[in-house]
Amino acid sequence: MNFDLTDEQRAIQSLAREFAQNEVKPRAEEMDREEAFPYDLVAKMAELGFMGLPFPEKYGGAGADTVSYALAVMEIARADASTGITMAAHVSLGATPFYLFGTEEQKQKYLVPLAQGKMLWGFGLTEPNAGSDAGNCTTKAVKQNGNWVINGTKAFITNSGTDLSGGTTITAVTGKRADGKPEISNIIVPQQTPGFTRSKKYKKMGWRASDTRELSFVDATVPEDSLLGPQGEGYKQFLTILDGGRISVAALSVGLAMGAYDEALQYSKDRVAFGKPISKFQAIQFKLVDMLCEIEHAKLMILKAAWEKDHGRDYVQTASLAKLYAAEVSRRVVNEAVQIHGGYGFMDEYPVSRMYRDQKINEIGEGTNEVQRLVIARLMGL
Repeated sequence: MNFDLTDEQRAIQSLAREFAQNEVKPRAEEMDREEAFPYDLVAKMAELGFMGLPFPEKYGGAGADTVSYALAVMEIARADASTGITMAAHVSLGATPFYLFGTEEQKQKYLVPLAQGKMLWGFGLTEPNAGSDAGNCTTKAVKQNGNWVINGTKAFITNSGTDLSGGTTITAVTGKRADGKPEISNIIVPQQTPGFTRSKKYKKMGWRASDTRELSFVDATVPEDSLLGPQGEGYKQFLTILDGGRISVAALSVGLAMGAYDEALQYSKDRVAFGKPISKFQAIQFKLVDMLCEIEHAKLMILKAAWEKDHGRDYVQTASLAKLYAAEVSRRVVNEAVQIHGGYGFMDEYPVSRMYRDQKINEIGEGTNEVQRLVIARLMGL
């Protein structure tokens, strides 16, 4: 058992940390307050190779492994969760479906510019009445005159409405299976498709600098070859996509927890009460020790899932465990960070206030904590 990172993994981690601490962190409060999408930071992440980190170089990527990708997400989320989710959703949900299921032509047309960071892409699974019940898809696509005609609505779709967004891959009902259940397929919908519209950005509690929108399709028409993968394989495909995505959301959660811990540790050394820094009080020391213990535990779970994925192992249960635990660690650590700050933690000029708002979605996105427990229970044979 070897816990050492490779030279390449350490280099990527170091590069991500330097970028995040020097360029992302100083901007985080302003971006959150202004709800400003970080176009220049996305461009810099593309320049550094982060927007295509785990994809082969022949498709415009950096050719790194999943461990490196998870480490980079942690470091960027450590500085700002909005920037972290912009990168993570782009890689795991926007570009990965093309890499896993696209034809060579689709990879050249879409994956290459996505991996190069020249454009962003959304993944439209969630609907107003199909969140945890993802199979309850009501968006429909009907084949007419060599085209797919799409009608429906998607909700909470990340990276779907920026100036860089090239389109969204959506799940849609394309017929009925032999057992009478809906047949679900994945369909590529470019941004300028007639009948495809994006709402204004949601007003969100957290991740305020990321782009999240509702999408509407009214007789939106795309060519028949816009299917991603075989017709009827959409449900199986998005389950595979979500399995990998849970590693990145887990990394996002731990990165946020790391950032909150950093702030709490420094504040405890600076804040003086009863004549000495509060870090000298056992009550505060115990909080910080417990925070670090949980962060390190969650980090190991994530790296194990990433390592299993890189080595072709069955990583589904490990990824679900990591996602579930990391989300709850994020909540507990950020909550304690606010507590250590006392009244100042309630003020928006302190980063832990923003982090407190940002962390909640980690327990909801990519499968709620409740769904994660159901997934894990089934994998346990219960």
